[in-house]
Amino acid sequence: MSGTALNERSGAGSSFEQPIGYRRLAILLLTIAFTLNFVDRQVINILAEPIKHELHLADWQVGLMSGLAFALLYTVAGIPIARLADKGDRPRIISVSIFAWSAFTVACSMARNFPQLLLGRVGVGLGEAGLTPAATSLIVDYSPRERRASALSLYFLGVPIGTLAGMAMGGIVADVYGWRTAFVVAGLPGVLMAPVLAFALREPRRSQTTIGSSGPRLGFLATLRQLWSIRTYRLIVMATAIQGVVGYGFAPFLASFFMRNHGAEVASLAASFGLRPAGFLGLSLGLSTGLAGAVGVWLGGALADRLGRNDLRAYVTIPAMAAMLSLPCYILIFNLDSVVLALIGLAVPNVLGAMWMGPIHSTQQSVSPREIRSSATALFLFVLNLISVGLGPLLVGALSDGAVSLFGDDAGSGLRTSLITVSFLAPLSAFLFWSARRSIREDYKA
Repeated sequence: MSGTALNERSGAGSSFEQPIGYRRLAILLLTIAFTLNFVDRQVINILAEPIKHELHLADWQVGLMSGLAFALLYTVAGIPIARLADKGDRPRIISVSIFAWSAFTVACSMARNFPQLLLGRVGVGLGEAGLTPAATSLIVDYSPRERRASALSLYFLGVPIGTLAGMAMGGIVADVYGWRTAFVVAGLPGVLMAPVLAFALREPRRSQTTIGSSGPRLGFLATLRQLWSIRTYRLIVMATAIQGVVGYGFAPFLASFFMRNHGAEVASLAASFGLRPAGFLGLSLGLSTGLAGAVGVWLGGALADRLGRNDLRAYVTIPAMAAMLSLPCYILIFNLDSVVLALIGLAVPNVLGAMWMGPIHSTQQSVSPREIRSSATALFLFVLNLISVGLGPLLVGALSDGAVSLFGDDAGSGLRTSLITVSFLAPLSAFLFWSARRSIREDYKA
């Protein structure tokens, strides 16, 4: 049976569904844009140690510039931009956004002190706020219901691919040319891609009605109340934000953890490959996060679409189980004596930590009314980024400094204590994902 016939029988198709050839092209372009998004977002994580030493920063400042500084305007600007995307021209919004964050990434290379770098990261967050709310609502409009998780999983492959590229490129370029050049190399591709997206992407609402004229529009607070009243939406937003504290909170400190606790072994391994420690760790962590994360993103979406055909609860069961299994993995990895085993072992929680992306973004879109789906993504990202991207790294950095100050730990053991402590948030996330099983079938929309 054709996808169109299935949609007509089920009533689950999108009225804006696009031809399969164009849909693939559009999702590919959006995935490239999201990949560049994460290159610019993540490159600072492998640069944290050289930036810390040159600008004389504490761990809490590293957490602030890599987390809260980025998330501040990302979260605040995301909702009004998404409100515009709910009625406006989403391809143009995406194009302007990618140009803005890329230009600010290049500007970070010129920072001479902590406040200047902080402002640059705030600008990156402001630009990146415009991409995902518009992109995910476009993908949902383009795709039939039974393919949404898989389509969104392709888009969210930009997370591990961009992380891999950002970490590997950032570490290698920084070793040879310095951390400032790494910011320039990260930002320039987005500046060049912005006009391509403006011309290549199609706004499907144009074929249905005039943009901005499709009926009465809910007020801002009414939109938020409507979304937050949906039980499944509310639970998965909170669950993902808590899970994100673990993933996003760890990201700026993993390279520092290995340098501080396994410095001699890292230097020896790097030399055997003709690299310096930062380049070696950037490549190693990038491969671990990128390749394993890509497997996790694809696996989560594929399993959810396959199992969800018979039971919609699979869309929240899979993230719940993955979150629960990640805890023992982190505890083991941060206590291993071998840096090789620890780097290889990180692949397991990296797979598990990425499995929520396709199922949960598909679910948050599918339980939300179609006319406010960009706003649904923006509110989702507002909570996720404020708590996980904004406060996660700050929490890890503060706990690390606190362990050193209170217990007399050295910088390496203090960071280990912090990372293990924060990993205990994963079971709480699993509980909230699991709780959404009770309401997802009732809340699901076409």
